[in-house]
Amino acid sequence: MKKQFSYLIIFLFVLTKLSSQSITVNAVLDSNKIRIGEQVKLHLYVNYDANAVPQLNIQWPQIGDTITENIDVVSTSAIDTTIPDKTRPGFIQMHQQFIISPFDSGYHVIPAFKFKVNNDTSNLFLTPTLMLEVHTVPTDSSLTKTKDVKSIFNEEFNWLWYKNHIIIGILLAILIAAIIIIRNYIIKKRKPIVIIDEGPKIPAHIKALEALEIIKQERIWTEGKYKEYYSSVADTIRLYLEERYAVPALESTTDEIMLAMRSQVIDSASKEKLQQILQFSDLVKFAKMTPVEHQNEQILLNAFDFVNGTKRDNEITGQKPITT
Repeated sequence: MKKQFSYLIIFLFVLTKLSSQSITVNAVLDSNKIRIGEQVKLHLYVNYDANAVPQLNIQWPQIGDTITENIDVVSTSAIDTTIPDKTRPGFIQMHQQFIISPFDSGYHVIPAFKFKVNNDTSNLFLTPTLMLEVHTVPTDSSLTKTKDVKSIFNEEFNWLWYKNHIIIGILLAILIAAIIIIRNYIIKKRKPIVIIDEGPKIPAHIKALEALEIIKQERIWTEGKYKEYYSSVADTIRLYLEERYAVPALESTTDEIMLAMRSQVIDSASKEKLQQILQFSDLVKFAKMTPVEHQNEQILLNAFDFVNGTKRDNEITGQKPITT
């Protein structure tokens, strides 16, 4: 029994030695001399013979964001497996790439990376230790003092640079002018000129009195249409003010109309009647006041009196105004 146990120990020892000889690990840098802030590639390799070691469990070293306190890991690739030599199909190579970047000048030691095979912690596989030399950016030692800011260089004027722009601008202006002239000519040629004879202009007070007479004949206030009735009377007076005094009465409030009428030559009685017409119409339209019968007739009477009291004499007789 002891003899068989001894054979087993010897067999495991030999198998371990054969496995160790069939597996190799390595670490390689693309360059061992760089400038500060540059990046360099670090390659880790595992080579083994699959025929000599058919069952193999390799644990790669766990590398985080840094390798040392002065070397950062920028990116990490996946582990790929290849057969580098086609004549030896059993020879396998595993590879992983790291992009690293140092941020301090000097000589940096990249320690050996440990690989564990088949959970054997007593026989770890170690890569060689690497040395990375990092140089700073050389400065110009001839610049012994800070130099002043240089003055602005003025560019010489060259009219030839503007020549093409001027020519293009003139041609565009001629083209636009020609298009406008041709368009206007065609429009005038196609559209005949029609002269409309408007006839003699009806005086403002005649139109106002006729409109008030129609309102008087309709007597819509007797039907309870107070708002329509007072609006008709007020709008007739507003239109008369626009034609007679050139006051924008249709778009103005009562206060704005009375303020504009201060500069007109008009007697105080007519002004008082105008104010009563406009204010009483506002009360009915906006305050929804219900007037009594005599108020309905009074506002129409005030409207007739205001127009007759402010009409022009030359428009009454049909004579043109006399100028000196």
